[in-house]
Amino acid sequence: MSIEVNNESGVEVDEQSFAGLAGHVLGEMGINPLAELSILVVDEAVMADLHEKWMGEPGPTDVLSFPMDELRPGGGARGDGDGATDPALLGDVVLCPQVAAKQAETAGHSTEDELDLLLTHGILHLLGYDHAEPEEHKEMFGLQAKLLESWQEVRTQR
Repeated sequence: MSIEVNNESGVEVDEQSFAGLAGHVLGEMGINPLAELSILVVDEAVMADLHEKWMGEPGPTDVLSFPMDELRPGGGARGDGDGATDPALLGDVVLCPQVAAKQAETAGHSTEDELDLLLTHGILHLLGYDHAEPEEHKEMFGLQAKLLESWQEVRTQR
């Protein structure tokens, strides 16, 4: 996997951990190992601008996903397990650690845990998952929880 992490937020984040988590999620999802992903960490002002421009909503948000290549069953980035699918430029996940810190406090867990959740959530959106309908929500959030749990297992074994 080619995973690029750019931190332009002014807040210290564990870029190596982001890359590790992203690689784990993509691997667990059967994504071609030659796929490319970009993770951008921005401050509240930049996130507010992106949120307004692309979603038409005011103020900063926690995570935005910008898919690049069309993911097709049997082709593109998502594989069928035989490794024969073409690699793809998945797109960008944009995170805002300041918003994540506020959400983490409300949720009663660490900012790192919140950023892990948001990154996983953003990657799933790049892979075509959504949560607009109740059944989609159940599938996406169930998968997100499973991926985060397996990531925690990997991290504790290191």
